[in-house]
Amino acid sequence: MELKISKHEGTIWSWFPVTFITAFFCCVLWGSASPAIKIAYELFRIGPEDTASRIMLAGGRFVIAGLMTILFGSVLNRKVLLPKKESWKNVLTLSLVQTVFQYYFFFTALANTSGVRGSIINASGNFIAILYAVYIFRFEKMTLQKLLGCIVGFAGIVMILGGGRALMEGGAVTLAGEGAMIAADLFYGLSGCLIKVFSKNENPAALSGWQFFIGGIVLLIIGSLMGGSLVFYSTGCVLNLVYMGFISAGAYTLWGVLLKYNPVSRVSILGFINPVMGVLLSAVFLGEGREAFSASGLLALLLVSAGIVIVNASMKRS
Repeated sequence: MELKISKHEGTIWSWFPVTFITAFFCCVLWGSASPAIKIAYELFRIGPEDTASRIMLAGGRFVIAGLMTILFGSVLNRKVLLPKKESWKNVLTLSLVQTVFQYYFFFTALANTSGVRGSIINASGNFIAILYAVYIFRFEKMTLQKLLGCIVGFAGIVMILGGGRALMEGGAVTLAGEGAMIAADLFYGLSGCLIKVFSKNENPAALSGWQFFIGGIVLLIIGSLMGGSLVFYSTGCVLNLVYMGFISAGAYTLWGVLLKYNPVSRVSILGFINPVMGVLLSAVFLGEGREAFSASGLLALLLVSAGIVIVNASMKRS
């Protein structure tokens, strides 16, 4: 049998302890998004009914995220990160799907549901992306294990929403809360497939950095036209907004480095940490420990995390 040595073998990024710690850090960043946004609503004094200011907050976050991603990508590539001329239409498409539409619903959802619920429901994007990839984009085939992973994961979502009976009675879900988060996940799954298509001819960091920036500008304009405002009442407002930008830019850049130097399945399977950190950080910073550590909350988190592991273990074998 011929032994093939990867050209990346020996780099520090492919050493599993470094891979795990970096992936864990990325998941901490992503998991902190829900509590950071809910804290931002308090710092900027944005009420649940103030949709316009929420949109402006999302816009400010992604303008900063875009600039950071472009900067980090330029440093890593040792040149200014600019999309090719023919890629700008893809950047604009991605900015609408991944930033404008997804985060309009995401920010709306977090104004109307808890951080714990939001973090667990948000994980459904992992399973929705597989359904898009299999049945719409035809990137891959459905296997029994992928199907099992999706079923287990969606069972966790149903659990955190109160179970099947609560859903049938209509009291567990509101359109502005849990419904908006599911809508955000639909756009998340679609954006993941679009990135896969568009990145065949373009640097993924250039795609994401510029779509973050353009999408952020669009959100700021929409929010401003609707009468929204961002008032910086304290230094905490500035720090919070910069941190929210770094969540997307820092986690995306580091995750991209891990994917470059490791098998995709080795990195993706660690994504189960993401909803775990979202729930734990919501419990710590938002005082939602009672919901986070309830029997239904823990079971829902276990099912969602198990679903992510099962799906990615299936991808590893295939």
